[in-house]
Amino acid sequence: MAKWIKTNFPGVRYREHPTRKHGVKKDQYFTIRYKLNGRDKEEGLGWSSEGWTAAKAYDRLKELKENKKTGEGPQTLKEKRDIAEARKIAEQAAQARTRKDLITFGRFFMETYLPHAKTDKKPRSIQREEGLVKHWIGPLLGNLPLKDIVPVHLEKLKKEMTDKGQSPRSIEYALALVRQVFNTARRLGIYAGESPTAKVKKPKVDNSRMRFLKPQEAEDLLNLLKTKSVDTHDMTLLALHCGLRFGEIAALTWQDVDLEKGTLIIRDAKAGSRYAFLTEQATVMLKDRIQGKPADYVFQKKGGGKVDRISHTFFRSVDELKLNDGIDDPRLMICFHSCRHSYASWLIEQGEDLYTVQKLLGHKTNIMTQRYAHLAENKLRNAAVHLGQALDIQSKDSTESEIVEFTN
Repeated sequence: MAKWIKTNFPGVRYREHPTRKHGVKKDQYFTIRYKLNGRDKEEGLGWSSEGWTAAKAYDRLKELKENKKTGEGPQTLKEKRDIAEARKIAEQAAQARTRKDLITFGRFFMETYLPHAKTDKKPRSIQREEGLVKHWIGPLLGNLPLKDIVPVHLEKLKKEMTDKGQSPRSIEYALALVRQVFNTARRLGIYAGESPTAKVKKPKVDNSRMRFLKPQEAEDLLNLLKTKSVDTHDMTLLALHCGLRFGEIAALTWQDVDLEKGTLIIRDAKAGSRYAFLTEQATVMLKDRIQGKPADYVFQKKGGGKVDRISHTFFRSVDELKLNDGIDDPRLMICFHSCRHSYASWLIEQGEDLYTVQKLLGHKTNIMTQRYAHLAENKLRNAAVHLGQALDIQSKDSTESEIVEFTN
């Protein structure tokens, strides 16, 4: 154990490091000794290589004694260090709050939100969000700190997009993206409080498909697709005959197909997993396809893997058949999702009730299925008309039977 050496300053002593030098002398470790609450106390200060000297140590000792006399300030080195550490933590917290307060929407979107989103969302969704920020959200909100963005900024965004011809759906997407950015910032502790989108009214959106294919149009489309692409034909057939969404078709694996029972397992759909039921044509089509391993996708890219979008062959065939000629309302244009819509509409026209159609489509509630209610109403109206006609005929027959002829 190193020997303690007294200094010329009362209450200050040191010990020398056995090997380490500071200049020409051995490095010295200084301590101060004093009485606290009637008991001797000794606390270490540090090495001469860290800047400590006997005189500096004595100054620190005098400071503690003065604090004890006045009753103000730390009376021990530990207390002084604790106060300094608490002050440092408070300063760091204040700096962190300042950084949070100054972070802009654009910076947070690029540096934090986008990297998180890329791990959870599809590339197509990311591309759309980047486009919204680049062309619409960024110019208005990009340079504003998150804490300074208020509902009036979002009302301005809505007006800007509306004035430049953006659809209500696009505006709704933009507001939804702003909300997601604020929710992410709040979850990560970057932003506190309510999202400014909470007090902004969403535009009224009506993008529901209002048109469906007639059976002959569907047959013409399938016949044309068969000459161009077997995969596109088969995927379209499943949409028309089973009412499947594109994503549900793309996700089908051979273990989901039961040709004996005539069913498909639709896994992890929007409203949960369900069964879909094959028509005779769909069953024949699947039997004709080359089956892979149970976990293989029924439809695959040329290089293997899951199909991520319907082939342009579908849209070229729709154009070739002129199914969208003269139509400028997107809700009336035929797209791949129109096949699912056609399936539902045909079921209603064949007399199926809305509840059955809801279950076959995999709608969680009947809200989406209600769009087909007018077709059911037409059948009810026709039934009432037919009843009226039948009663009218019976009435005429009854009147004729009551005529009595008299002869002379």
